[in-house]
Amino acid sequence: MALQGCVIRDDRDIASCGGGHRLQIVDFDMAPDPVAQGQRLDRFLVRLRADGSGECRTVIRLRDEGDKGFVGQERVHRLHPGINEIMIEPYERYRFIRNEHCFVVLADIAGTPRPVDAARRFCARQMAGGRWSMR
Repeated sequence: MALQGCVIRDDRDIASCGGGHRLQIVDFDMAPDPVAQGQRLDRFLVRLRADGSGECRTVIRLRDEGDKGFVGQERVHRLHPGINEIMIEPYERYRFIRNEHCFVVLADIAGTPRPVDAARRFCARQMAGGRWSMR
């Protein structure tokens, strides 16, 4: 059977993000929000601005500042100029246990994981009733 009109894109043909691609986190959310003690998170959502000429590919990682551990599945993302929405699936075992959990987003830039610039810190804080929220 022949398929006509289908375009198969190979991400290996897209350049890795490098010095010419400035990245910045513009927003960071989690779901559900709030999350109850012991409850598994469904996802993190990172809104990342990419300034540069053309698309690039990078590996996005999410780290908890408090324990320095990675908290979500890493994978290659294809970034286009402008705002990119990136969903990160949390590891099954990851749970909130401290009063505050602040997150760092890392991207491979020229083959090296580096923190992505952010205008502010993104933290989930414990509220009354043993729940955490980023609001």
